[in-house]
Amino acid sequence: MVLFDLDDTLFAHRGAVAAGILLHLDRVGGAFATGDRVAATGLWDALEEEHYHSYLAGSLDFAGQRRARAQDFAASFDIMLTDAEADTWFDEYFESYRASWRLHDDALPCLDALAQLLPEVRFGLITNGDPVFQGEKIRRVGLTDRFEHVVTSGALGFAKPDPRIFEHACAVFGVPVSEAVYVGDRLRTDAVGAAAAGLTGVWLDRAGASAAPTGSAIPSPRAATGLPPTTGADSIEAAHLGVLRIGTLADLPFALTSQ
Repeated sequence: MVLFDLDDTLFAHRGAVAAGILLHLDRVGGAFATGDRVAATGLWDALEEEHYHSYLAGSLDFAGQRRARAQDFAASFDIMLTDAEADTWFDEYFESYRASWRLHDDALPCLDALAQLLPEVRFGLITNGDPVFQGEKIRRVGLTDRFEHVVTSGALGFAKPDPRIFEHACAVFGVPVSEAVYVGDRLRTDAVGAAAAGLTGVWLDRAGASAAPTGSAIPSPRAATGLPPTTGADSIEAAHLGVLRIGTLADLPFALTSQ
């Protein structure tokens, strides 16, 4: 059984966020359209990281984290939004974000290659997020029929890297954790979290771009990927747990079949 993360693993979330916020700022106009676009994209990305994790931690509800992101972003332009204005602002941004939804180019070829190499393989998703929102993404990009089960933190009340979410997914499939693989773009949340729960953790470090603190290196399963060494406490734990590191999803079939 191979389980996948959704955002920034299969689904090109960061690209859609960047394209969506710039399109939205152009549509809103005024001060929003005349500022530094690189800085605006970076700020919007940072606010998503901050407030979405507040939602995952339970300190904000799903609508509240969206409202907080809009209000904090507007405040950086010296524009104060009421709660109602922030809700409308985010809803309008969301249409631009939604129009930019797509899969990473290597997503479907990876699933097809795994199905060919491992005819009995079963696929599932574990994603931190609201089940309705994540379900809409899955449907829009054509993944609905690709996965036997989708497990969301919003439906369970606990999120990755909590071992319970990985254990729950394996129980839903009726598969021991030792026979499951989990693939995700975040070292701690995805790969280390899964490996600590007993699964084979695979860290998708696209072009060495995934963030990780400093320490010892996690070798790539294929030297030709040319990935730089990654260091830090998480990396030390990942190496201890046998986490695999790949640079693209095209490397996943090789990484799994060469073990």
